[in-house]
Amino acid sequence: VYYDHTHPYATHIDLARFRWNRMYALPRIVAFHNRVPSYFMRDDHDTWQNDCWPGQPNRMGSFLLHEGQAVFNEQTPMSPKTYRTFRWGKDLQVWMTEGRDFRSPNTMSDGPGKTIWGAEQMAWFKRTVTASDATFKILISPSPVVGPDHVNKFDNHSNVNFTYEGEIIRTFLAGQGVIVVCGDRHWQYSSQDTKTGLFEYSSGPTTDKHSTPLKNDNQSMIRYVGARGGFLSVSVDRVDGEPSATFRHHDVNGTVVNEETHKRE
Repeated sequence: VYYDHTHPYATHIDLARFRWNRMYALPRIVAFHNRVPSYFMRDDHDTWQNDCWPGQPNRMGSFLLHEGQAVFNEQTPMSPKTYRTFRWGKDLQVWMTEGRDFRSPNTMSDGPGKTIWGAEQMAWFKRTVTASDATFKILISPSPVVGPDHVNKFDNHSNVNFTYEGEIIRTFLAGQGVIVVCGDRHWQYSSQDTKTGLFEYSSGPTTDKHSTPLKNDNQSMIRYVGARGGFLSVSVDRVDGEPSATFRHHDVNGTVVNEETHKRE
């Protein structure tokens, strides 16, 4: 759901609800959710406006940030908090983080006081990840942690203006053996941080029309990149007692275009 793209813009709360209804009444979306169990996350456009943060100047008429936050909880099945973790058997635990409610302004100078996650979420994340004995730990983030991103973006942990907190998170994740899955990029990719060794997989856009090529000369962390639509699937299996997690990028027809497997002892 995009509040600030394609008219009518959600300039008041009733139009925000209308945009949810218009998308989730589409027969294909209804059929999908009738068959596929889903968790919901939000980022900028379905919270309020592009690259939004609390206190950002309003470009959305009378529609305010706190209303966007409330509409999301109203329209989706949601836990008490939008950051949460779920355990799936012995071998898998997933974490989903909140990237809009607690963040500092993108324009703020980088340093110890600048954050995307906020102190409470950061403490919760470190505590629950450290306590987990799952074979595979996967962070599902609404935005990149490793990247790369377009060189002119300044809105997530892979961008230069969030280097301080980004390095703390990447170092912690790599030390815990966590693998990152992210969205909010218009291209598929697999990357590995050159400093910490942290792996990240971007699902990319669902359609070819919404895809764009990556615009960044520094692609030293890239293992695979594709300007295409489709989806990312992950399977956690045991073969002869040996656990593995396989990450597969698919095109819009479901054909696998990239496959990588991680194994654990």
